Amino acid sequence: MPSTTAAAPATTAADRVYRHIKQGVLDRRYEGGTLLTEGELAEAVGVSRTPVREGLLRLETEGLIKLYPKKGALVLPVSAQEIADVVETRLLVEEFTVHRAVPAPPALLARLEELVAAQERHAASGDLAAFAVEDRCFHAEIVRHAGNQILSRLYDQLRDRQLRMGVAVIHAHPDRVAQNLAEHREILAAVRAGDGERAAACVRAHVGRVSSLLRGGVA
Repeated sequence: MPSTTAAAPATTAADRVYRHIKQGVLDRRYEGGTLLTEGELAEAVGVSRTPVREGLLRLETEGLIKLYPKKGALVLPVSAQEIADVVETRLLVEEFTVHRAVPAPPALLARLEELVAAQERHAASGDLAAFAVEDRCFHAEIVRHAGNQILSRLYDQLRDRQLRMGVAVIHAHPDRVAQNLAEHREILAAVRAGDGERAAACVRAHVGRVSSLLRGGVA
């Protein structure tokens, strides 16, 4: 009997360009203010210029780059307004959902432990980009367990912005790695204890410190 399993969609050259540039922006290989040229990108990915243009157009619609005809694509810096918007949205969603996630089921507690342990491994190996991904997953896991699918989808829309900002903070403030882990442990302890008020206060303090660093303050 022939297999009924659907084949995975083929990855196009434009997809490869899109992923290459996007990952470079998120992990700061391509920092804000960097001008990318079609020729350099085509050579880096091993494709012609046509799929490079297609990939760049997708990234422009996501607000990560700005295209300049005959010049290239400028990686857009993170603006003060973007920081303010992301922080405000995170606080609204995360404080509410951490309350809803308490009392936490064993599966959530186990998953949060796994994510903190993964962060510890990435911190030890110096993989800051992977550390930032696990950071974001830790908070997203709590949001998902609150049971509000609309809020979960809204939070997922912040994913790329959160990753980019998280990597920026860690690169600028290496001591933030240990602080981040300690604060995640505090959040997890409050969730495990079933203390929604304490968990929300920990989330508020945690996001507030990140916001202060992003804006050039001292956490």
